[in-house]
Amino acid sequence: MVVSKMLELAQGNFKQINAFSKTQEHMLLISKKGSCNYKVNKNANDRIVAVSEKESHNRKKNYILQEGMQIEPLMDMGVFTKEGKVVNSMYDKYKQINRFIEILNDEISKQKLERIHVIDFGCGKSYLTFVVYYYLTEVMHLGVEMIGLDLKEDAIEKCNRAAQKYGYDHLHFEMGNIDGFQAPFDVDMVITLHACDTATDFALYNAITWNARMIFSVPCCQHELNGQMKPENLGILSRYGIIKERFSALATDAIRGNLLEYCGYRTQLLEFVDFEHTPKNIMIRAVKRPMMPKNAAEKYLQEVEAIRKEFAFAPTLYRLLRIGENEHADD
Repeated sequence: MVVSKMLELAQGNFKQINAFSKTQEHMLLISKKGSCNYKVNKNANDRIVAVSEKESHNRKKNYILQEGMQIEPLMDMGVFTKEGKVVNSMYDKYKQINRFIEILNDEISKQKLERIHVIDFGCGKSYLTFVVYYYLTEVMHLGVEMIGLDLKEDAIEKCNRAAQKYGYDHLHFEMGNIDGFQAPFDVDMVITLHACDTATDFALYNAITWNARMIFSVPCCQHELNGQMKPENLGILSRYGIIKERFSALATDAIRGNLLEYCGYRTQLLEFVDFEHTPKNIMIRAVKRPMMPKNAAEKYLQEVEAIRKEFAFAPTLYRLLRIGENEHADD
């Protein structure tokens, strides 16, 4: 059947027939005059298999938190089975957690650290807090001192019990307000996930005043500027409620980014898909610069001043940094 079909094709327009075995490629070449030439390539199929395997390997995502790792918090979250396999229905959450860890890893792996001191503001149930602690201790092999802070007493009690259960001896949780929190150590990294509205500003302000090396913040509920917005020339941006709300949220984080740059941080606003699948998917990643030219810092501040003037914005982080007062004092 196969032979007859090949003969049929060869008698038509096809002038080359290729066949493959496990180790060889067989080629039948037919000239315009009808003469045939038969060749065998012994290594071609090996190369095809090698390329195929390489492409398959490249398509497979190499996650930092891999299946098979015994990560107790992920088991308790229902992301991993007891054997360390990803539960099929939780695969999206597994990818999201790894996305967060990858963003941290991009910067932490560049730092020459043996120990790291971490504050997690608004830790809530602390699913990610536990995972970050595992990553820092078991993957990066760093000495860690880590505190999670939240306002909910019951959440703090449960988290401290869980930390004891996992044997995370240098992770503990405290009840308290972000505003005015006093860190018991020199802070290297500040994390804040979904701190509502101006709570993010207080967290960023604390990180700046502590001269923290790294800041990772996923803001939430940016209502402040929406209530202040009174455009001088661009009324079109406040005319439609949904446009006003979204613009105010984006402006809030753009201003935060610029103020961090002004304070000496290399800042990025990254797309980050959070765990509740909400539109709140921007992460602020800021890393302390060794040095920044004054004129470069002033440019970031001038852009903030321009948007403040246009929309009558008075952002909390701007106020906390007392930028206007400092400038007046210099005069």
